[in-house]
Amino acid sequence: MKSLVTGGTGFIGANVVRALLEQGHAVRVLVRPASDGSSLAGLPIETAVGDVCDAGAVRAAVRGCEAVFHVAARYVFGGVPAEAIYEANVEGTRIVLQAAWDEGIERVVHTSSVAALGWRRDGQPADETTRVDFHRVAGHYKRSKLLAQAVALEFARRGLPVVVVSPSFPVGPYDVKPTPTGQVIVDFLHRRMPAYVQTGMNVVAVEDVARGHILACEKGRAGEIYILGGENLTMKQLLELLAEVSGLPAPRMCLPAAPLLPLSYGTLALGALTRRTPRLTPDTIRMARHPMYFDPAKAIGELGLPQTPAREALCRAVSWFRSREEGG
Repeated sequence: MKSLVTGGTGFIGANVVRALLEQGHAVRVLVRPASDGSSLAGLPIETAVGDVCDAGAVRAAVRGCEAVFHVAARYVFGGVPAEAIYEANVEGTRIVLQAAWDEGIERVVHTSSVAALGWRRDGQPADETTRVDFHRVAGHYKRSKLLAQAVALEFARRGLPVVVVSPSFPVGPYDVKPTPTGQVIVDFLHRRMPAYVQTGMNVVAVEDVARGHILACEKGRAGEIYILGGENLTMKQLLELLAEVSGLPAPRMCLPAAPLLPLSYGTLALGALTRRTPRLTPDTIRMARHPMYFDPAKAIGELGLPQTPAREALCRAVSWFRSREEGG
């Protein structure tokens, strides 16, 4: 089978490409001209140059493929104009899925996010049926992913064989940028975390996420959403696991989220002046107020999603980041 991967130079995309190659797929990757392609260096892939917002380039990249994995997205919580986030995540999704429709693609996997799902006020894990109120969704990234997911589900209702997967908080190798999730690990390794905000998240090995994409292509039901998740951890538990696998001490000071909100606006403004992505933004603080716990039981039961322990996933991530810094 020949598969197109959009966003193949990104964290999840690079791992999806590798998983597809391991399964014997011929892989074509849609790559923006300015993308850092180091995560795909040396792989036996075909490259199509273009942006997901360029309908002509997308149509040419889709042509001749049997499956499309639409992984590309702007994963940022500040420092980028809102319109750029919506253009890439919403309009880009519409363009890719329209091209898949026009070319008669046999199977499409759309990478959404748990950011497009609701959360439970009682702190229990949410699942694919948990309702979400668009007006209460924090930030442009999460809103854009919710809108993009709606586009994918509308194409499914029209008859496009598209399956939606929603990764939680993946960790592991090839997080080149790094993503906001990976930045937590990098900051920990560089001893730039004197304190933390007590929140919660669902941690999953990025290799399991990549495998979940292929399983969704093979077994997923069109028009369905599958959470690609792992273990639910508090931030304290996450940092303690990082301490175990890295040999570094975990920060002990826990800060409440609410007083940090005014400070986050200052860091956002500073980031705009310095043209650097801020680590602390109003969106990240608002999200930290509620534990982001999720239940991947549907993907485990229907797809056979693997469940690598969070400790092992974090160990792989730490090893990769250290190796990268050492030039390995």
